[in-house]
Amino acid sequence: MSTKEIVQDLLRRFPENVSLHDIAQEIEFVAAIRQGIAELDRGEFIPIEQIETELHAWVIR
Repeated sequence: MSTKEIVQDLLRRFPENVSLHDIAQEIEFVAAIRQGIAELDRGEFIPIEQIETELHAWVIR
């Protein structure tokens, strides 16, 4: 499915009174998911062991 087709499908699913802000948020969400999947397909990811090690620095206590 092309990017244009994905956006057209999203627009068909929205109610008539949807806000432009809501449309933009949904498109941004779908774009981020597609980017993440593409990165995984290219082997660009952080191993879970590294995340577990760094997680403690991310959490504010």
